[in-house]
Amino acid sequence: MYGLILAGGSGSRLWPLSRELYPKQLLNIQNSESLLQSTFERLEEFMPKANIISMTGVKHVSNVRYQLGKIAENPIVLSEPTSKNTAPAIALGTKFISEKFNTDPVIIVVPSDHLIKDVKKFAKTALEGEKIANQGYIVTFGIEPSYPETGYGYINVTDNKVENGYIVNKFTEKPNSELAQKYINDGNYFWNSGIFMFKASTLLEEISKCSPEIYTLLKNFDFTKSDEIPYIEFDKMPSISIDYAVMEKSNKIALLKLESDWNDLGSWKSIYDVSKKDSDGNVKIGHVLDEGSKNSLMYSSSKLVATIGLEDTVIVETEDAILACKSDRTQDVKKIFDTLKQQNDNTHLVHKTVYRPWGYYTVLAEGKGFLTKMIQVNSGQKLSVQSHNHRSEHWVVLEGKAKVLLEGKEHILSPGHSIDIDVKEIHSLQNPYEETLKIIEVQKGDLLIEEDIIRYEDMYGRV
Repeated sequence: MYGLILAGGSGSRLWPLSRELYPKQLLNIQNSESLLQSTFERLEEFMPKANIISMTGVKHVSNVRYQLGKIAENPIVLSEPTSKNTAPAIALGTKFISEKFNTDPVIIVVPSDHLIKDVKKFAKTALEGEKIANQGYIVTFGIEPSYPETGYGYINVTDNKVENGYIVNKFTEKPNSELAQKYINDGNYFWNSGIFMFKASTLLEEISKCSPEIYTLLKNFDFTKSDEIPYIEFDKMPSISIDYAVMEKSNKIALLKLESDWNDLGSWKSIYDVSKKDSDGNVKIGHVLDEGSKNSLMYSSSKLVATIGLEDTVIVETEDAILACKSDRTQDVKKIFDTLKQQNDNTHLVHKTVYRPWGYYTVLAEGKGFLTKMIQVNSGQKLSVQSHNHRSEHWVVLEGKAKVLLEGKEHILSPGHSIDIDVKEIHSLQNPYEETLKIIEVQKGDLLIEEDIIRYEDMYGRV
């Protein structure tokens, strides 16, 4: 069996903790590992690490590769040059596995942002699904609904069985609360988990029938020669989900009930539901002081959050944003995210603190023509050899010792020492020492954006 992890995502529903450039699958929400890392290790229960392929957007490739590199040697990460929803991603991932490994295996497709704690039961269900997939079905894993959730799609099944699964009758959109309650009362509806399994040949055949446009475009990709997904070809793909493209049209769909626990952590309410609560039903994360609140979630990432007499409320604090809403309105957080995006407000895009494979940086101040950061470079790490077309930089060492390469010359800087990097000068900041390195960086220029980086060498594969 092979695994395909869908590791894209915009970070909209868990804003402000999750951002477009650092979405929820990269966050450590419930334990010391990110949701992405937990997903990889979940698949590792029933397949070799080398059989697990991850697919993500070009903006997230370095972070995905870095996180998976901590738990697997040379993880396979495919980069989508632009966002085209799940159907093109799954189609290309399937073609990649078929051509790269010259086989027709069963493939399980999993989102990277689910919380599943009972890994053994998940693996057992997956192996049951393999039996159905080998009979020529596309298997969807359904969740038995426990309440009338309006944020999930539902799947209606017939009484006809295949192995331990059911033949699917239809997929339905996210219902209103009245219709969701009706589905639960009917007893033959399941939540759509977004987890699928199929033989590669089965999926490609169903795509040819149900979405011939995607199938035709697949011929433009040749993974026997390269792992790259060319933008010019991928951009021709329609932006469509696998549900619309295949699942709702095919007559070869079977549903298997997922026996393990499951939560897609799709809202702050779902975070509340899976978190440990105190005697008043509150979830407190971080530096929180409360008097008399009940059934509420309070999250602090940097500042003290003090709450008094709240009920059924969510409060989330980050360095640059605060969210406050009623618990039953957390699905509407996406509307705030979308509004910020429309207004070109960077609060939707990135945190003031941004994590990189080499460490992190925090934006301290910014204004017209200048930007100030605190940069931490971990021991043994280094930034890429790079230059900028629109900005100069001034570095001052705060802690540790810096090795700076500037126009082919090496400079060793101790705390209090500084160096200037002019526009277009080729440079690199490195920390080959045991102590953590911290510097202040002052950028000056007419265009102060992360995209103004020309990389020449990079130990994290970002060239």
